Amino acid sequence: MAQQAYVTETDNGGSEPERPGSRLRRVAGRVAAGWRGDRRIWRRGLIVAAVALLLALVMVGHAYIPNSVGNLGSLTETFLPWIGVFVPLLFLLALVRRSAVALIAVLIPAVVWFNIFGGLLSDKAGAAGGHVTVVTHNVNADNPDAPGTARDVAASGADVVALEELTASAVPVYESALAAAYKYHSVQGTVGLWSKYPLRDVRPVDIKLGWIRAMRATVRTPEGPLAVYVAHLPSVRVKLEAGFTARERDTSADALGEAIGDEQLPRTVLLGDLNGTMNDRALKAVTAQMRSTQGAAGSGFGFSWPASFPMARIDQILVKGVEPVSSWTLPETTSDHLPVAARVKMDPSS
Repeated sequence: MAQQAYVTETDNGGSEPERPGSRLRRVAGRVAAGWRGDRRIWRRGLIVAAVALLLALVMVGHAYIPNSVGNLGSLTETFLPWIGVFVPLLFLLALVRRSAVALIAVLIPAVVWFNIFGGLLSDKAGAAGGHVTVVTHNVNADNPDAPGTARDVAASGADVVALEELTASAVPVYESALAAAYKYHSVQGTVGLWSKYPLRDVRPVDIKLGWIRAMRATVRTPEGPLAVYVAHLPSVRVKLEAGFTARERDTSADALGEAIGDEQLPRTVLLGDLNGTMNDRALKAVTAQMRSTQGAAGSGFGFSWPASFPMARIDQILVKGVEPVSSWTLPETTSDHLPVAARVKMDPSS
């Protein structure tokens, strides 16, 4: 069947094929004609405009949202990137309302969001290189296929692997499944570290819980010693009567930050489920002294939880004294978290 061609009238009364984009211009012209001369475009959509300005204010001033009521500040910071989802919706509402005020107002949160998070949309991974690949994975205490998860993690080829939420019954399963790939390992409480390189000075780290959920070890890499911390900070809870409760997590974060601050080795990596994002002020004791590999050398947000539809990056790889080269999430396992990985470069002079 012959394809129909759109034509436009020429100056001499003939016709010629319609130029690309002319239909779009006609549609835009019709829209503009409907707005032209309508003085109410500056009076309609004030509610939409107000909501847009409120979103911008929340993103700019999230640090001033108090935690005294249900830890609302930390809750907002955990899901802060998702505020951007409302910008296209408000833009459509402004168009439907035919409001010039709302359209202009929507530009403000759009600019603010791209200023804060736009850098995460680009791929910042460096060229091939680096010395050590690390992986961390909360394997989930109720994991229905621990051997399969162990095989998936080992298939990453990482030099160092940290696992969190280990149960006493699952530890032998992971030890057996990872033995071929990792000659050295240590389990402290509910966290463990597997390494292709020798481990020294292994010890638990007290994060004020009454049981062990953090550890520290020196990994003897070919490029020199690397202090590796593994931590699983307490979970946060959202309750109707108390809001976003995270007191235990916050106390543990402060204790972990103090331990890392006292570290004597200049090159340090923290692997674990911190139950908080880099934006969460409650983790400042840790994040103020370390860099996120995802933020420095990753592509995208690197959301890791929940695995079925990741909405936040609460599984972290943080470093100081080493240079992130690349950072990424690994494919889903049978855990409710995604594994996260990074490759780092160690300066021989450190």
